[in-house]
Amino acid sequence: MGYAQELDRKMSGFSNFAISFTIISILSGCLTVYQYGLLHGGPPVMVWGWLFVGTMVIFAGLSMAEICSAYPTAGGLYYWAAKLAPGNSAPVWSWFTGWFNLLGQVAVTAGISFGCAYSVSAFLGELTGDSFWVERTTIIGILAVILFIQGLLNTFGIRLVALLNDVSVYWHLIGVAVIFLILFWAPEAGTHQSASFVFGSEGWNTFKGLSGFTAPLYIFLIGMLNAQYTFTGYDASAHVSEETIQANVQAAKGIVRSIWVSLIAGFILLIAVSYALPKTFPVSFAGTEYASITDLANLCVTPWAVAFTTSAGRTIGLMLILVVIGAQFFCGMSSITANSRMIYAFSRDGALPFSAYWHHVSKRTRVPVHSAWFGAIGAFILATPYIWSPVTYFAVVSIAVIGLYIAYLTPVFLRRINPSAFVPGPWVLGKYGPVIGWIAIIWVVIICIAFMLPTFTPFAWATFNFTGVAVLVVIGFAGIWWVVSARKWFKGPKIQGTAEELAEIEADLNII
Repeated sequence: MGYAQELDRKMSGFSNFAISFTIISILSGCLTVYQYGLLHGGPPVMVWGWLFVGTMVIFAGLSMAEICSAYPTAGGLYYWAAKLAPGNSAPVWSWFTGWFNLLGQVAVTAGISFGCAYSVSAFLGELTGDSFWVERTTIIGILAVILFIQGLLNTFGIRLVALLNDVSVYWHLIGVAVIFLILFWAPEAGTHQSASFVFGSEGWNTFKGLSGFTAPLYIFLIGMLNAQYTFTGYDASAHVSEETIQANVQAAKGIVRSIWVSLIAGFILLIAVSYALPKTFPVSFAGTEYASITDLANLCVTPWAVAFTTSAGRTIGLMLILVVIGAQFFCGMSSITANSRMIYAFSRDGALPFSAYWHHVSKRTRVPVHSAWFGAIGAFILATPYIWSPVTYFAVVSIAVIGLYIAYLTPVFLRRINPSAFVPGPWVLGKYGPVIGWIAIIWVVIICIAFMLPTFTPFAWATFNFTGVAVLVVIGFAGIWWVVSARKWFKGPKIQGTAEELAEIEADLNII
C-alpha cells in the first residue's frame, strides 16, 4: 500500500479484538457516565437505551469493518476517506476526517482516564473517610498520575501492550461476572431495587426531572450518551492493523466482535448496578452523607461505587471498585495506543504541525513514542476545565462521541455515494451493505445534533455544554489552516517511496 513496515507486526487476531474491546470497556463507559444516566431518565433510559444504541452501533461497526478489510492501515478513517472520495476531493475529505478523528481520540482518552481518576478518588475517599480525595482538584491530580503511567507503558513496545490487552479481556469479562453475582447475591441483597425501578415507571418517575427537562423524548435522546460514549474506540482495531497478522480479515473481525461482546456484557452490568442502588437512606460514602436517591444522583460522581458498598458491604465493595479501576486503567492505556497510531499515521502524511517529530518511531521499541505522549498530554489539557466546571466530564464525553462518529461514518458515507471507488477486501457485507450503511449514517447525524444540545435547565455557566464550542474550534482551526495553507500541499495519504526506498526505511529500523 506504499508504506514501509515500520511498526512491529506481532499482534494476533485475538489481541486486535482485545484492544477494541478494552477501549470500549463497559467497566469504564457504563460506570463513569452512570451519574449522567441517573440525571437523564435513570436506569430505564440507560438499560433500554443501551440495547437500542448498541444495535445502531453494530450497523456502524459492520460498515466500518468492510472498509477496514479493504484498507488495513494505521491511518484508518482518514485514509479510507481519501480512497473513497469522489473526483478530486480526496485531500479535503481526508483532511477533515483526520482532524475529527484526532479530536475524538484525544477526548476519548481524556474521558476514559478521567473515569479512572474518579474511581481511584472514590476508593481512596471511602477507604480513608476523607472527602479530600473526591475534590475536583484532587481528581485532576490523580488523572495526571494515571496518564503519565499509561503514557510510560506505551513507550515499551507493542508486545507489552498486546499482552496487557489480552489480560484486559478476561479482566473485563470475569470482572463483570463477579460484580453481577455479588450484587445480586450479596448478604445485603434484600435491599435491592424493584424491576420497575430498573426497567419501568418507578425508575423513570424517580429521575425524569433531575435535568430540569420534562419532554420524555428529549430526556431519552440526551440520556443515551451513557451508551453511545461507551460504544467508542473500536476503530482501534484499524489503527493497529499495521501491527496485526492477516489484518485484512482480523482487524475487520476485531471491530465487530468488540461491539457485540460489549453489548451483551454491558447490558448485564447496567442491570446489576441499577438493582443494587441503595433503597434506605441516609447513606454515607467517602466522607459525605446522602439523604435520598436523588441527592445521590445529583451530588455523587460515582453512585455506582455507593451501590457496591451498600449492597455488598464496605470491604467487598472496595474490592469491586479495585476491579473497576483495573479495567479502566487498561482501557486508558489502550486508548493511548490507538491514539498514538492515528497521530503517527496522520503525521506520516504531513497533516500535523511538526509532523516529523510526531512521526518518529523508536528504533529500540518500534513504537511512535512521541505520538503516545501527544495523546496523553492532550487528554490532560482537555480535562483541566473540570477544576472550574463540574460538568466538564460530560462535555468531554460528548466531544469524544461527536468527533469519533463523524470520523467513523464519513468513509461509510463516501462508500455509499461513490461505490465505484471501493475495491472490496476479503471481508464484505454483500447485498445488505447499503441498508446497513445508510441506517448507520442517519443515526450518526441524529446523535451529533443531540449531544450538542443543552443537558441541564435552567441555563447556568456551571452546567453549560461546551461540546459545540470544542467541535467548532476544531472545525475552525482545521478549516482556516486548509484554506490558508494546507490545500496547497496536503494531497491526502501519500506513499513513502519506491520499493527500494521502503526497504531502506525498514533496514534502518533493523527489521529482519
